[in-house]
Amino acid sequence: MRSYHLSHSGAGLAGLTVREHDIPTPGPGQALVAVRATSLSFRELMVLDGTYVLPVRPDVVPVSDGAGDVVAVGPGVDRVRVGDRVAATLFPSWQDGPFAVEHVPQRGGSLDGMLTEYTLAEAVSLVTVPAHLTYAEAATLPCVAVTAWNALTGDGAAVRPGDTVVVQGSGGVSLFALQFAKALGARVIATTSSPARAARLRELGADDVVDYVTTPDWAGEVRALTQGRGADRVVDVAGLLHESVRAIALAGTIACVGFTGRTAPPLDPQALFASGATLRSVAVGSRAQFTAMNAFIETHGLRPVIDRVFPFEQAVDAYRHYADASPFGKVVIHHS
Repeated sequence: MRSYHLSHSGAGLAGLTVREHDIPTPGPGQALVAVRATSLSFRELMVLDGTYVLPVRPDVVPVSDGAGDVVAVGPGVDRVRVGDRVAATLFPSWQDGPFAVEHVPQRGGSLDGMLTEYTLAEAVSLVTVPAHLTYAEAATLPCVAVTAWNALTGDGAAVRPGDTVVVQGSGGVSLFALQFAKALGARVIATTSSPARAARLRELGADDVVDYVTTPDWAGEVRALTQGRGADRVVDVAGLLHESVRAIALAGTIACVGFTGRTAPPLDPQALFASGATLRSVAVGSRAQFTAMNAFIETHGLRPVIDRVFPFEQAVDAYRHYADASPFGKVVIHHS
């Protein structure tokens, strides 16, 4: 078997090498998965450039997201069977409930990830994937899809029919949040930077699209589109919390998913207090949330948006495309 290894976090693409290994044998509680596809997210770029917030061990097999087939199981495994189509959770020990310090070990960081032909995984960290999805589509789910699902449903007050949800841009989290919010019955306002992307966001179901290049005050436009009320939920992937507070309705929820710049304008605590909003930081989700999301995807027949698929041998090209091409949808690496 072959796997990619990253010499150390911060090494960049030059730190990626391919090595051959013996195919491992699963021990007690483990399953051996033949990985059929992996997908990239912004997390993977941070691992490469040394800015990821969680530990990354030297010589790690990178990439948190992947899907494949169970080809062998160890003693005591009854949660998955040989032949199951599965994806692996990003935080293997996070089964349910709130995130805690013991859940920090994560795939493609402190633990080996999915950019490999075979991987050993604790069986309790695997979930079966929706039957209608291809391996390439299923590989997009573990990081950004679960994050989007958590952002919309994970605070005990899930988005309801008639709510207004704002999603920012056309990255992986935002596209999943758009699809999930529409299926939950919400009105979706999307922000973007070009007419072409605006058209594609509308095709995916966005009710309104605000071009923040021609309309820099996108928060003000959200208020105008909601007759001054504001949005019930903002999924903030860019770290624009000061603007999200301006766009949120009284007692709404802002899900802080991440940030795209090195710095951001400071958040005014007086404005946050006046909004009555709940501000949540969201980092992926538990296995229970992953399972619930998969059931929702299957019920509604949802399909992830894929920008481009690269073969396993061209994984470095896939990284470059993801970093440089501003893809619309997920960049996937297919394992033949």
